[in-house]
Amino acid sequence: MKKTLLILSASAFLAACQANETPKNEESNVSSEAVSSSEVIETESSSETATVESTIEAEVAAYEYQINPDIFTVVPLADADTEVVLLTFDDSPQPPDSQTLEIAQTVKEKGANAIFFVMGQFLESEESRAIIKEVSDMGFEIGNHSYSHPDLASISYEEQLEEIIATNDAVEEITGKRPRFFRAPYGSYNTDTVAISELENMTLMNWTYGYDWVDGYMEETALADIMINAPELGSGGNLLMHDRPWTAAAIGTIIDGLRAQGYEMVDPKLIESPEEE
Repeated sequence: MKKTLLILSASAFLAACQANETPKNEESNVSSEAVSSSEVIETESSSETATVESTIEAEVAAYEYQINPDIFTVVPLADADTEVVLLTFDDSPQPPDSQTLEIAQTVKEKGANAIFFVMGQFLESEESRAIIKEVSDMGFEIGNHSYSHPDLASISYEEQLEEIIATNDAVEEITGKRPRFFRAPYGSYNTDTVAISELENMTLMNWTYGYDWVDGYMEETALADIMINAPELGSGGNLLMHDRPWTAAAIGTIIDGLRAQGYEMVDPKLIESPEEE
C-alpha cells in the first residue's frame, strides 16, 4: 500500500512539472533574464524529480530477502547475497538474570544484526522494559514469541489471539514499533496462528537449527562449535538461540566462525514482511 501511494504521488509530481513548463513558442519572446530564471526552475525541477525517483527506487528496493513459508530459510530477492544466515534469540528478556542486552551489545560490536523474540510476560518489570527499549534503540528487530509460551496448536483461536496481541501491544508501547515477525513457542502452530499472524501483518517463522537448550551444548565452547559446524548450516539458515549465559558467552565466537565459513549475518530490516496500511 505504501509503495503504491508513493509511486502515484511521484507520477502526479512529474505531471505537474510537465504542466508548468513554458511552451516552446513562448520561449523566444521572453528576455534573457527570464530565460535564465526558466533554466534555474528547470534545473530545480529536474533535481526534485530525481529526488522523487530515487526515493521510489529506495522504497522498492527496501526488501532484499523473504522467509520461505515452508522451511523458514532466508531467501534472497533479485541479486541479494545468497551466503547469509539469520541470527535469532528467543525468550527475551528472561528474568532474573537476562543476557539479552549483553548478547545485543556483542552482536552490535561485531557489526552483525539479529531478531530478539520477546515474551510478553517478561515485559512487566521496568528493568525488562528498559532492556528491550535499549535493544530496539540499538537497531535490532523485536519479534513476538507469545505472551506466556504455550503450545499454540493446543489452544483456541481466541486464546492464541490474546497471547499474540498482548505481546504486540506491549512491544509497541515500549519501542513505538509493532513486531513484524512472529515465532511460535516450540515451533508449534496451526491455521489459527497463521491467520492471526496475517491479521497482525507479521511474518511467521520457525528455524533451521539451534542447540543451546540441548544437553551437551549448554556451555560456551561446545555451543560455539556446533553452531559454526552444524550439519544443518547452509545458505539462508535461520539460526535459533536463546537468552542464556552460555549463549551470551559464545555469540562472538559464533559470529566470527560463521564469517570464516563464508556467511554474513543478514539484517532483518531487509527481510520482507506484510505492509501495514
